[in-house]
Amino acid sequence: MRFAWSLPLVLLWALSSKTAGVNIPLEVEQPPTITNHTSSPVIGLPFENTLTIRCEARGNPRPEYRWTKDGQPFEFPKLSTIKTDNKNGTFMLHSKHFIQFQGKYRCFASNKLGTAMTGEIEINVLDSPRFPKEIFDPVVVKEGEPITLHCNPPRGVPPRQIYWMTIGLQHIEQDERVSMGTSGDLYFSYALPKDSHKEYCCFAAFSKIRTIVQKTAMVIKVERLRPDNYSSSDSGNTTEHLPVKAPSLLLPSGVQTEKVLLKGENLQLECIPGGFPIPSITWMKLGESLTERVKLTNFNRLLTISAVDQKDQGKYMCTAESSAGKVVHYFDVTVEEPPAWFTEPPQSQLTVIGSDVLMKCSVSGNPPPVITWRRNGKIFREDPLNNRRVLDDTVVIHKAGPEDSGVYQCEASNRHGGILANINVLVMNMAPLILTNNFQTYEVIVGGGVLMNCSVFSSPPSDISWTKEETAIEGERFHIFENGQALNVIGTEKGDSGNYVCVARNTEGTSTLTAVLDVKDPTNIVNPPRDMQIISGTLAQLTCQAEYDESLQDTFEVLWRKDEEEILLPSEENSRYVVKSGLLRIMNVNLSDQGVYKCIAKTHLDEDAATAVLTVLDVPDAPTSLKISDIKEERNIVLSWVPGSDHNSSITEFVVEYEESHWEAGRWKELQKVAGNQATAELFLQGNLKYQFRVYAVNAIGPGPPSEPTERYPTSPAAPDRNPENIKIQGHLPHQMDISWDPLLPTEYNGPGLEYNVSYRKLGVQDDWEVHLVQRPSFVVKDTPTFIPYEIKVQSRNSFGSGPEPKIVTGYSGEDVPTAAPQNVAVEVINSTVVLVSWTPVPPATVRGHLGGYNVYWQRIKSLLNPGKILNRSSSMSFPGDRSHVMVPGLEPFSEYKLTVNVFNKKGKGPKSDPVTFGTPEGVPEPVPILTASNTQKNSVLLVWGPPLVTNGILSGYFLLHHLLNETSLEVIDSRETNITGADITHWELRGLKEGSLYRFHLSACTQAGCGPPQAQESRTVSVEDPTRSPAVAPVQNNPNCSLSAPSSITGNSSHFPLVPVLLNISSYVSDTFAKISWTTGEEQEDFQLYVAYMNNRDGNWHFSEAVNTSQNVHIIDGLKPGTLYTIRLVAKKLLDNASIFEDVIQTRVTGVASRMDDDSTQRWFIGTMCAVALLTLVALMACFVRKNKGGKYAGTPPPRLQDTLSMAKVKEKEDLYPDEESQGMNDDAFLEYSDNDEKPLKGTSLCSRDDPVGDSVSRDSLVGYADGEEEFNEDGSFIGEYSGPKYRGSIGEPNGPSPISA
Repeated sequence: MRFAWSLPLVLLWALSSKTAGVNIPLEVEQPPTITNHTSSPVIGLPFENTLTIRCEARGNPRPEYRWTKDGQPFEFPKLSTIKTDNKNGTFMLHSKHFIQFQGKYRCFASNKLGTAMTGEIEINVLDSPRFPKEIFDPVVVKEGEPITLHCNPPRGVPPRQIYWMTIGLQHIEQDERVSMGTSGDLYFSYALPKDSHKEYCCFAAFSKIRTIVQKTAMVIKVERLRPDNYSSSDSGNTTEHLPVKAPSLLLPSGVQTEKVLLKGENLQLECIPGGFPIPSITWMKLGESLTERVKLTNFNRLLTISAVDQKDQGKYMCTAESSAGKVVHYFDVTVEEPPAWFTEPPQSQLTVIGSDVLMKCSVSGNPPPVITWRRNGKIFREDPLNNRRVLDDTVVIHKAGPEDSGVYQCEASNRHGGILANINVLVMNMAPLILTNNFQTYEVIVGGGVLMNCSVFSSPPSDISWTKEETAIEGERFHIFENGQALNVIGTEKGDSGNYVCVARNTEGTSTLTAVLDVKDPTNIVNPPRDMQIISGTLAQLTCQAEYDESLQDTFEVLWRKDEEEILLPSEENSRYVVKSGLLRIMNVNLSDQGVYKCIAKTHLDEDAATAVLTVLDVPDAPTSLKISDIKEERNIVLSWVPGSDHNSSITEFVVEYEESHWEAGRWKELQKVAGNQATAELFLQGNLKYQFRVYAVNAIGPGPPSEPTERYPTSPAAPDRNPENIKIQGHLPHQMDISWDPLLPTEYNGPGLEYNVSYRKLGVQDDWEVHLVQRPSFVVKDTPTFIPYEIKVQSRNSFGSGPEPKIVTGYSGEDVPTAAPQNVAVEVINSTVVLVSWTPVPPATVRGHLGGYNVYWQRIKSLLNPGKILNRSSSMSFPGDRSHVMVPGLEPFSEYKLTVNVFNKKGKGPKSDPVTFGTPEGVPEPVPILTASNTQKNSVLLVWGPPLVTNGILSGYFLLHHLLNETSLEVIDSRETNITGADITHWELRGLKEGSLYRFHLSACTQAGCGPPQAQESRTVSVEDPTRSPAVAPVQNNPNCSLSAPSSITGNSSHFPLVPVLLNISSYVSDTFAKISWTTGEEQEDFQLYVAYMNNRDGNWHFSEAVNTSQNVHIIDGLKPGTLYTIRLVAKKLLDNASIFEDVIQTRVTGVASRMDDDSTQRWFIGTMCAVALLTLVALMACFVRKNKGGKYAGTPPPRLQDTLSMAKVKEKEDLYPDEESQGMNDDAFLEYSDNDEKPLKGTSLCSRDDPVGDSVSRDSLVGYADGEEEFNEDGSFIGEYSGPKYRGSIGEPNGPSPISA
């Protein structure tokens, strides 16, 4: 059957068919494709042990390999030195087989769908280069004739270098007359006698194989033209006698040379002339000018054009010309090229059954290449019956079927080589095959872009669409690429997360794929490192805190770079770099740590970076080039230097130091400082010294190292430059004057023999000076009048002269004690503790020295509360300076005093003035020591208190203020005042109160001077619902002790009583080591939890029990010490600042002695004797008060003698009952401080101390007394300093008061 269409129609149909180059995935069956093979030619080098020829291909099914050699099938010999690869067609040869395997090879890779093949791979083997063994006759020429020595170097591995040398490896000198051509031959334009030599050797060097070979030496003999004309001294190298010889070309020969080059090679045209004189060479290109790429070398004899192309073709002419004529030679240059693809090799094709296939092999080359077509490695010929046409470089298959699938080869070749292309043609119909993994997850950061793949292979090509949640993908941020095989999402948002479905359809079927998009939060550095300056040697810390998506925690890391180089963190523990939780710590910073630090917070998806500059501050470097730059005078020089680096902290000053070898060799001392912006210092030196100088710089970090010292600089001796300073005149004895001064330093002597001229005279009396010459820095003038002014001067001198004229200093001779006392001393009472003392100053002549000040002495004769007891307590204060009045504080109120004044100087005190007697008025009393509320009813409460321990006057009564409080806000609802007249009253029943309400009571003691600070207490009246029950309060103890003592002060912030259970019949039973506390509750009382707290009154430490239910009615405290006082509390919370439900003071028994509390252990006793206890407590308080007054410190109306006797009897009874040492060890702690603020005192009573029979162990002074020493005051009479210990220091002004009291 013949084709019914013409060739143009065939090409038209073929070009219009849907064939295209494709990359068929390996999952699909396909013919082999060569992926890697060795390029031709392959050179086997002598020094190589093996030679590897590669051939690798891909295909499905897996390809099998075979080889041909020189066009014939080739099987590799079964030798251990020949290795083949089972996975591909690669083989490796041992060097011993190189010669055997020379030839042209092809590799064929085949499977059931076709065969792919490589181009020819030619293996050439090069032997080690060597010259043949030859014997040369001598070259004999006449003088002036040209010579040519041929090298004919052997082939070898390029590059190759040619040298002409003697056997002794001396190079043959080359110049315009003697030169070497590119082929290695040596040319002589004309011969001279000196050319006669027996050792002309050609050497060929092959650098790649490190080989040099040598040709057999050749001999040249030059016959002289006129031997008779040469003298013995003539070298035979002159040319004046040579005849002129016409130019000739030693190279090339003939008239014209054909040169054929491949495109891209370098063109070399060479003309080497002969003749005398030497002809010059010129070049030209016929018909056009020479290209600018022409390069002329070797005296213009070599023309080179690199990388020639078609435009370099043509006819070139070289001309050798001299005065004797000229000669020319022509070069016909042709540029050819091996076969090459016009654009690219033909591509593999995938097409559907019934379509047309067109394969075109478009190549170039010169001469034009011959194209050969093969199918599966076999020659492919035209078959019109089967619709196959071969049209030179084109193959057309009409209505291709599956049987037309295979590998088609197009091979183009000419005499310069060949190229081959394998064209895989796959004719098939196939439903879509999705190659991307299903449910593949794509992670992306918010705002970033992501490309989701849906790689599909099908025939015919598929239509691909994308959906999300069954909705077609659309929008500006969504782009579909590669015919739907990729979906690109830009500017992603959190809402883009989800499943995306890719659907591929063609005529053969449909396939789907799901891609999962997960949009993550970005990584952001929220706390970047900050620029910082750090001092060298300290710790630098750079912070880098970042936020990132929690799901990326496993891949999150923080990296640090310094100057764009990653900071490596060694594993050693002593590394200076520590990174932890985004914090970079640099230990012991030095100057090498300075730079730009970058913190990179990154995950596998994104990263954020921040930089900070770390500037290291350090002390300055030592100055350099220190020298004496100018000598103005011998002892006035200029020192200069070059400052060193300031290490990022400006130099503030330079310090010039010196060292001298005479007095303190090796010790450097500061000489001068100059500003940091100066680099010179003008120095004034001392005489008779040999100096060395050095300089160091100072900045804000500190001083830097010193410079190298200068050479020694000596100075000549001279008179001293200055006189002594700090001259002191003192009088240690009344008729003596001591003169002393600071001596000159040894370096200031300026020469030997240093002495001092001491001159003195009476001021205003003597004109002449008394002069004494001394060597020590002191002088004593004896037999002087007391305290007389003198003029003194001291001058230094040495063997070379005296110093400058000295300054005159005024001083006084020795002092003596004052002789006069102050007169007209008067006292003005300012208040009950402060007086103003005034006097007439003593005459200056009687001071007999420098006035130091005045001493004030006072003596407390007696207290007006107890005028019968004489006290005679003395105090004093010192007031510096010349003054006539002072303020004296710290006196006791209501007392009689005697006061004197004297003056003092450095030598001592003068006589005291006549005494002045005065009295201080009454003051306000101190707070009452204790205030308790008991017998609380629904509208009344009984207040019991003790009198103030210090009354500061005659007690006139008490002032009571009580407030009704709001229990929630503690605000005052109503307030009332009560004046209680009578010093002996220590209890008061307050009536008319509101039932079930909280009250706060303030009680102050009063004298005629007023009322003192209040003592506060809170209590609650009984509610109307249960008038028969009242909360338990601390009972008033009937103690046989003589003085009151409160429990240790416990701070708290409880503002009012909490709601607590009502306990009845609270009692205690006390043994030697335990105590039992019992109680009863009402019938309708709810069960409630409370705590039992107890404190050893000796150490003040509280202990709490576990929670106790009120229904238990009893609690035992064990582990107590015998014969010890304890304070017991029942509290609603395990806090000391809560108000107590009950409080009592108990004392454990001493072993073998009946406890004083045996009769207190029954419930009836407590109920029946409550009022009796309160009464006995009042009696005890009064007894204590009487005892205090009888001590003599405070005065007042004495109590009845019966109470005093009763109190003493009870003390004696207590001492007999507890004779052991421990029971007598109670201390007299200070009373609790009560105030009217929101902090409430502890409820309860206190016991008196048994260790103080006179009851005066607690200090009750309103001001601290003064010792007999002297306190220092300012000139206005105020204190200097502070009160400290027993001496009170304060500042008191001088108020105007009543008229003074005269003596």
